[in-house]
Amino acid sequence: MASEPDVFLRKATGLVRSWSVMDAFIYAFFSVNLVTLGLYTMSQAWYFEGGLIPALILGALFVLPEVVVYAGLIAAMPRAGGDYVWQSRILGGGFGYVLSMTGWCFILWLWTPLYADMLRHVVIVPLGAVLGLKDFALAVATSPLAWFVVVLITCGFVTLVIAKGMKTYATVQKICFWIGNAGLAAVILLFLTRDPAGFRASFDSGMSGLFGVDGAYAAVEAAAGALGPKTPLWGGGLKAVMLLLPYLAFFNLWPNWGATLYGEIRGSQDIRRNFAGMASALVATSVLAILFLLALDRYMGFDFYMKANAAFWQNRWDPSSSPMVLPVWPYPALFAVIGLGSRFVQALVLVAMSAWFFGWAGTIYLSSTRILFSASFDRLLPEGVARVSEKTRTPIVALLLMVIPGVIVSALYIWDVLGFSSLTLVSTLVIAVTFFGTSLSAVLLPFVKKDLYRASPLARFSIGGVPLITVFGAAFCAFLGYLLYQWFIDPNQLYGISYRNATSVAFVVALYLGATALYFAMRAWRRKSGIDVDKIYGEIPVE
Repeated sequence: MASEPDVFLRKATGLVRSWSVMDAFIYAFFSVNLVTLGLYTMSQAWYFEGGLIPALILGALFVLPEVVVYAGLIAAMPRAGGDYVWQSRILGGGFGYVLSMTGWCFILWLWTPLYADMLRHVVIVPLGAVLGLKDFALAVATSPLAWFVVVLITCGFVTLVIAKGMKTYATVQKICFWIGNAGLAAVILLFLTRDPAGFRASFDSGMSGLFGVDGAYAAVEAAAGALGPKTPLWGGGLKAVMLLLPYLAFFNLWPNWGATLYGEIRGSQDIRRNFAGMASALVATSVLAILFLLALDRYMGFDFYMKANAAFWQNRWDPSSSPMVLPVWPYPALFAVIGLGSRFVQALVLVAMSAWFFGWAGTIYLSSTRILFSASFDRLLPEGVARVSEKTRTPIVALLLMVIPGVIVSALYIWDVLGFSSLTLVSTLVIAVTFFGTSLSAVLLPFVKKDLYRASPLARFSIGGVPLITVFGAAFCAFLGYLLYQWFIDPNQLYGISYRNATSVAFVVALYLGATALYFAMRAWRRKSGIDVDKIYGEIPVE
């Protein structure tokens, strides 16, 4: 659809198609990151009755419709900004603006301390310990101030790697992809070849030598035994497995996380290639997770692993209810290498595993910058937000708008100001609301934007005469509706972010009110300048 020269901020975005389909696949693969998001999420979900492996399989099946929805919308409108562009052109400017700003930008500030938490537990603490820096490792694991310093390190690394541009980012993630998978293969091999009968002795000697914790195995058994049943590897029944899915969504809901970047990916108008990239990332991660858990179960026992998680997280969430028997997060890769005779080998495996963090870290802000960029390009944010570096083609101001508030929110979370530390799953809830808006856009696309739909590759696909994207959009809306019900209403009180949590409610309401106020303020400002925002939303952005 052609647009008048003065509708948008400028005649061209200034972004370039510098990524290949393989780059997009790796980004999707890291977005559903097994070692960071996956293990972090599964470790906290220790108190469910449904089997973890059935939940992983069922969760992947329920997320596949999301992949169809996003693959189709990308093919129809492959623009930087993804959800924002689709929602604002199909549902209307206000809906698209508010849902995208909250779900792709504001809520990512809350993810900042979570990324930093994973950096310290996956990289800094285990490496510090095997290098003989016991006091340093324990301080990083337990000190709020140390955690905040890790936030600054995280933001510094992310800012650097994103600011260098998409080509550099693609190179970094590709290197980390191969190194990280080599590390994972080594951990699985250790699980499969080490003697299970020797695990208890290795665990006790390792925890004593690395962290000064004596009798750790028995202490974990005793502390966890007082906390009731633990999540099993198998079984539990369909209802129990379904109740685990809203927790696992924190990990596996994101194969579409590169959607806002597809204006910079070559070949993005091919719906099959889009689907293959995201679906293969989701399936590969799910298969790897199952293989990993089965190997872990063989060596250390899945039941003990969940007991260790229970002991650690219950003490962190409520120190008065459970003693600190594990001062460090139960990291399976560390458990795989403790007891090995060579510190060099231990460090080598852990360094390789750290690539899972560094190849993934930029996902916290990279996608968000394109939402901010696109809103600015539509004149709904100040012009400076859409300014790109001539050398790297990166929107630097948009990046800073993510980093600086992220540091502030991190302080609130780490020091638990007004109960902020209870908001972990809110980080997923708000994004799921945005995904619901995009799925609804997919349902309506063939009927609201008929010419665009007929001209797109989507028009060739239907089920029983109903557009394919409508069918899968409705299916994913149904799954998201189930997740949102469980989070908001939480009849079984499993997730901690329902209407009963005043901090959660206030925070979510504040995000949506803030985005709404910003939208109307920008509309009023542009109206005074003679700019018709409705006319902008009637056009498809230029590339």
